[in-house]
Amino acid sequence: MSSDLDVFVGNTTLIDEEVYRLWLDGHSVAEAVARRLRGGVLEREGTSVAVLQSDTRDHYRTFQMLERLLHLLGKKLSKGTKKELDEVSARTGVGIRSCRRQVGPGNWEKPQKWTGKTQKWVGETQKMDYAAIVFFANSRFETGKRRLQFLSFGDFAACAQSMMGHWSQGALAPEAAEPDGDLPKSFLQDLKELKVLVTDKDLLDQHKSLVCSALRGKISVYNELEANFKALSRALVNVGGKLTHARDVRDFFVDLVEKVIEPCRSDKWSPGDLRLFLTQYTAAPRNLPGFRHQALWERYMAAITACLLRMYHD
Repeated sequence: MSSDLDVFVGNTTLIDEEVYRLWLDGHSVAEAVARRLRGGVLEREGTSVAVLQSDTRDHYRTFQMLERLLHLLGKKLSKGTKKELDEVSARTGVGIRSCRRQVGPGNWEKPQKWTGKTQKWVGETQKMDYAAIVFFANSRFETGKRRLQFLSFGDFAACAQSMMGHWSQGALAPEAAEPDGDLPKSFLQDLKELKVLVTDKDLLDQHKSLVCSALRGKISVYNELEANFKALSRALVNVGGKLTHARDVRDFFVDLVEKVIEPCRSDKWSPGDLRLFLTQYTAAPRNLPGFRHQALWERYMAAITACLLRMYHD
């Protein structure tokens, strides 16, 4: 007696948009294979039916795995939401399996976004949400701590996109981008060079002077900024300098909240104040004699700034 076993081995997550759409629309593997056959995939790819079936099954396993990972950053379907999805399915004619698959992590408990006219979930960013989940799962960021509970999945997903967009290998060389969005070790190691901004007393004092001079009369918390600049700068620089250690990577968002967001809230910074500060804080080192890491600094601060501005809310 013999049996067939399909084995797929890889170190990246590749998603075929056509198969993803078939899965999202609620089709089974067999139905998806049939539709791909009718679409002429065999002729385009020069493959066989057996390989097509194996490829489709492999994609479906990936999607099912990602679906189970939603609990990392989102919420599980409540009984109320399940009932609402049943009603949505009945009203729009979209199968219940498709309804449940189309409720992405950023769309939990919002069935009112369905329309009978389009019979599709209004959420074009869903693929980006899944990319964020894979990125967070790979990096093992801590998202469940109590002090992070004010943040939504949308906040985390936006931060993930900023970090992948500015810090990944593809940020500088798109042709070299890693499909799973892993952060290059060389970049994380280079971030240690930025510590000179806070360990060199002269550079720290000059940095403070440049930022405070640029913001005098422009922000409502100038006195607080002047008093706390060095503590804020150390926090912002040291968050990056620790990213080579797995434990500190996990605490990335905890550190931003504890060491930057909460102190600014306590001093009554407005979102506008924070934006002006981060803009000047990032630009000022261009005028620091002896600081030779401006490109690295701006690449680092682009993602930090985007994350902080997205996270700075009640």
